[in-house]
Amino acid sequence: MITKGIRGAITVDENTSEAIGSATIKLLQKIVEKNNIDTDSISHVIFTVTKDLNADFPAKYARINLKWKDVPMMCVNEMAVPTGLAKCLRVLIVVNCSESFEPEFVYLEGASDLRK
Repeated sequence: MITKGIRGAITVDENTSEAIGSATIKLLQKIVEKNNIDTDSISHVIFTVTKDLNADFPAKYARINLKWKDVPMMCVNEMAVPTGLAKCLRVLIVVNCSESFEPEFVYLEGASDLRK
């Protein structure tokens, strides 16, 4: 068994707990669905948010809504690049998997521009 990372990103409409929570759950549910992730296979998760998103921690919503209570998670700030995408939440989910597993990355809302 090896580990592989699954990337994803979504833009958030406004800097509120509700908006961050909604965007986090939408993104994580889509990643889980596309990659058929079992919570027990998750090694750890790293969230980054741009400096304009500070109303709440994305990991909180994974713990509460997706029941990822035993998954190690961290929330950190994204680099403040002047030309970077505003109000963007990114995630790296590291999973224990077989070598043949091919992760499908998910970019939603305005973050879809990151992968054109």
